[in-house]
Amino acid sequence: MSVIAAIFVAGCASTPITPAPTEQMAVSRSALNSAISAGANEFAPLQIKSSMEKIEGAERAMENKDYVLARQLAEQAQLDAKLAEAKAHVARAQQATDEVQKGNRVLRNEIDRNSK
Repeated sequence: MSVIAAIFVAGCASTPITPAPTEQMAVSRSALNSAISAGANEFAPLQIKSSMEKIEGAERAMENKDYVLARQLAEQAQLDAKLAEAKAHVARAQQATDEVQKGNRVLRNEIDRNSK
């Protein structure tokens, strides 16, 4: 019986214990906050919603001590948030470009009107 117990203990000792992904959770929350600050709620609402849902899922997994799932969801949430932030930056850049083009059209029209 003691041999079986020794094998069981040795087997458990060799199984790596997955640490809680607290750092990844913080990074994911930070990425989400950054995306929201960049205007992603307006320009990438689906990605923001997905990121929020995955962070909530990661928090539930943490409560259940399922750290592997928590890490996976937190990493996915971070990626969704980064995508949302990038989309927000692209949309804002497009708005700025549109404004510049509009200003150029106004100037061209003014030049044409003055040259006649």
